[in-house]
Amino acid sequence: MPEVRTWQLTAGAAVVGLALAAGAVAAAGPWDSGQRKAERQRAAAPARVGEAHHEPAAPRPSAPAPSAPVVLAALGTPRAEPAKVPANGPADLSKTLAPLLSDPALGTARTACVIDVATGARLYGKGAETPMTPASTIKIATAVAALTALGPDHSIPTTVVAAPDAEGITLVGGGDATLERAGLARLADRTARALRDRGVTKVRLAYDTSLYQGPALHPIGRNGNLAPISALMVDQGRRDPKSTGSATRSTDPARDAARLFAELLAGKGVRASAHPAPGRPAKNAVPLVQVLSGPLSAMVERMLTTSDNDIAESLARQTAVATGRPAHAVGAGRAVAAQLRRLELPVEGARFADGSGLDRNDKVSGALLTALLATAADPDHPELRPVLTGLPVAGFSGTLEERYANGSAGTGLVRAKTGTLSGVDTLAGTVVTADGRLLAFAFLAGGTESRDTARPALDRLAAALVP
Repeated sequence: MPEVRTWQLTAGAAVVGLALAAGAVAAAGPWDSGQRKAERQRAAAPARVGEAHHEPAAPRPSAPAPSAPVVLAALGTPRAEPAKVPANGPADLSKTLAPLLSDPALGTARTACVIDVATGARLYGKGAETPMTPASTIKIATAVAALTALGPDHSIPTTVVAAPDAEGITLVGGGDATLERAGLARLADRTARALRDRGVTKVRLAYDTSLYQGPALHPIGRNGNLAPISALMVDQGRRDPKSTGSATRSTDPARDAARLFAELLAGKGVRASAHPAPGRPAKNAVPLVQVLSGPLSAMVERMLTTSDNDIAESLARQTAVATGRPAHAVGAGRAVAAQLRRLELPVEGARFADGSGLDRNDKVSGALLTALLATAADPDHPELRPVLTGLPVAGFSGTLEERYANGSAGTGLVRAKTGTLSGVDTLAGTVVTADGRLLAFAFLAGGTESRDTARPALDRLAAALVP
């Protein structure tokens, strides 16, 4: 739940975050000894699915993911029995994967990379260094970059600042793409209290979106999978806040959020401008009230599990802001690439045209995707663990909930980020093998004719890693 904070008009800003749970259980979750809070919440209310071409899954009874204690050893947690000697080497995997990768359903171009996370050894590769359009699997890179730049405990503020006489206030967007009406209502309630305490019941209201720069529209244009990109929005600009998946979006999320804020203030006895105008606060304005998002770790998990495009674009721009770059598409792409270079990841040939993967100009190799996943499992980078815990579980959660049906091989053991555009289908994630190893894999296909045949072909590749 977002946190609301009120200051005296002369007080400075404060930062509050939630501590990230550490340890290999959190890294391995959501096994039954370390299930994520986000997934428990999802059992009660299915989350939105934002990836292109994904429609919301029909509600169905939720079940916990099966126990997989062997993954703990792969992530560095001691276990009573030693891990088995790896059974499948590169030659074995080549015999298994090569025929599956030649499936015509995978289109005219396909690449693959499989590595042992514990050792970093490549077990299989076909065009592994070849950059391809990754679709939503690029969100793995967005997540790693944001967590590296900001840390898992970082929260994004939405702030109200006031002129010294408190008769003019500005709603300042901080880029929180998870802000919902309930959070804005709490902000309005505390704002009204602070103003009434000063004897103010009528204010001029403006709103500030200057944190983000560049065009609000993504290069794909108006699209139900993504709202216009803005530092200020409520319910991701959805006309129906209860909608899921592709939905009708506001053409100006910031303006609509400011108008809703004015209505909420009026309900608390403070009359504000009926038609608030965009504008920056005066130089002598001071913080009045602030509402904070949940921690970045939770935002990353939600983004990956449900393939949330709005969060992805926001986190790419948050990375730019944190590293002193302009918060537009170009600046965000450079910021993401710079963070990955800091981690010494293989970014040669990569291009980050956006944070969500909706832009076909994105280019990522299978080698980079598997390296990102291995780095997220590295004990030296516990801040990146939400990248692993956010991956959908085959047959159980997010964009993999309806895949691996009927208890097929890989169910509960494959965890992977999906990617889908017209003619592009990708899958990248982790799998626990029968001998207890944690493998990272990436399969990218281009020129596919049907996602209905390409997706099962990708699923068979990942399931084949569990003999």
